[in-house]
Amino acid sequence: MLRDTTTRRRERLAALVTERGFLRVGDASVLLGVSEVTVRGDLSALEADQVVVRTHGGAIPGGGNAVGAGADQSPHEPTLEQASAHDAETKRAIGARAASLVTSGQSVILDVGSTALAVAEALVQREDLVDVLIITNGLTIALALEAAHPRFTIVVTGGTLRPLQHSLVNPSATTMLESIHADIAFIGCNGIDPVHGVTNLNFPEAEVKRRMLYSSERHILIADGSKLGQAHLGVVGAVDDFHQLVTGGEVPAGLAAALAARGVEIIVADAEPRDESTAG
Repeated sequence: MLRDTTTRRRERLAALVTERGFLRVGDASVLLGVSEVTVRGDLSALEADQVVVRTHGGAIPGGGNAVGAGADQSPHEPTLEQASAHDAETKRAIGARAASLVTSGQSVILDVGSTALAVAEALVQREDLVDVLIITNGLTIALALEAAHPRFTIVVTGGTLRPLQHSLVNPSATTMLESIHADIAFIGCNGIDPVHGVTNLNFPEAEVKRRMLYSSERHILIADGSKLGQAHLGVVGAVDDFHQLVTGGEVPAGLAAALAARGVEIIVADAEPRDESTAG
């Protein structure tokens, strides 16, 4: 009987991790009515079966047969915190270079993700920028931008929380985006391929990214070189739907040339990006 109870609890725990994308130990303890020690033991057992992957403070879906696994997430999708820690210097360079493309008085859509977070942090550091309206579906992004208030007006789309990226998705995430037309959209992704286009690991965020394209005048991709040549499940758009790609790190020359042939301008970020806002 004890074994059956443990099995059922772990099945429920696996389902919760899959459903939420990221589940904290404390939240699991409340939801399951057991101690955090028990939750950690269950997560360790599930990780051994490759059902979940332990992260700091919780777990994300793993590569095994997690209960209820679906198209909302990929077993290979990292949390925002994990992604931010990976190749942070490159992301900071991309963020600074992308932020240099913004001028005072513009309206900006800023996507979710670790590279978008680097853009937000770089925009805050641009003390010359005033009267900038920024719309985002990222809770972490909005909090990072708060330091620039009142120079910036920050608008959060609303929607359904996706904990893995602290993002807001449908239902409701695109409702506000449908009523605006911004000057610039900075859009992140997990894959950029000349043939397969711009793709993302999960459908819900890909859907919001597509709406961002329709709701903006100038479309700018933000992604490090490791994303080039990759293709994933959720299609955001064709390469030629985008005007520019701000990238950095290891950028394969052949792929960059193929993308440029599709009409997208390739901007490779360096450690000290030039500020175009004061050019000309």
